[in-house]
Amino acid sequence: MRSRLQTITRLCAAAVFALAVSVVARAQQRPLITEDVDIIPPGTVRLQVGIDFAQDAKFPASGLTGDLTRVGVVGVNVGLSPNVEFQVEGVLQNFLSVRSAAASPPIPRAFTGNSTNDFGDFRLSTKIKLRAETRHAPALGFKFGMDLPNSNQGRGIGVNQTNAFGLILVGKKFGDDARLNTFGNIGLGILTAPTLLFTQNDVLLYGVGGIYRINQRLNLAGEVNGRQSTRRGRAPFGTESQSEARLGLQVKASGLRFDFAGTKGLTTFSPRSGVTFGVTYDSPSIFAPAK
Repeated sequence: MRSRLQTITRLCAAAVFALAVSVVARAQQRPLITEDVDIIPPGTVRLQVGIDFAQDAKFPASGLTGDLTRVGVVGVNVGLSPNVEFQVEGVLQNFLSVRSAAASPPIPRAFTGNSTNDFGDFRLSTKIKLRAETRHAPALGFKFGMDLPNSNQGRGIGVNQTNAFGLILVGKKFGDDARLNTFGNIGLGILTAPTLLFTQNDVLLYGVGGIYRINQRLNLAGEVNGRQSTRRGRAPFGTESQSEARLGLQVKASGLRFDFAGTKGLTTFSPRSGVTFGVTYDSPSIFAPAK
């Protein structure tokens, strides 16, 4: 336990240090997962760092269930042009306190004891704004990318597979001074089945979210986001349907945006509940995009 606390402390310190010295920064609208259509200003960057806690997280491929702590949930977005944004997202370290473990899991485990930890898989993606919002029509965009196989499947948390995805983005603002910002995503994910040779599962990706500006410093944010397997019957291990609802706040202070939210799982293989905390830094323009 002492070793685990020391590791968490070091990772938190590293994240805070990176936030303090970084001039490269920009990612999603924490604490939400659903992607907004809007692009960050060209030449600017946003850095987001957070910590997640999830109760009753399930990992069918390794046969594990337990409480999951994600330390260093990072996102870096770079505005390349008025309608193009590049994103990097990932988790520096996952910690799982194991509550139950299947006797013969589909993927053999390479650890002993009642806890495990592992590096998280990272995602590289590009977002393109195709159409600006008008008075009667929403803004449209497209996002595509891939998940990198950074995890060690023997640690029981990640599946160490390469996945691809594409999303159509829709957004519309309502009210005086665009007080309510709503956005939705729908698309396709191609997930490699880690326990089956030459097999994949195509899943429907979806998300609906909104951010309501209460005042100049405080926003209310909420969403439903997830994926739905298109397979008949049981999905291959590691590609199961998952969905969750999030509700939280964004607080602007000292040039940063702090956020926290509660989460609730909506499907069998989703964590039962959880909380997330994070901070976002938006840089000024730091480079001139290529023309």
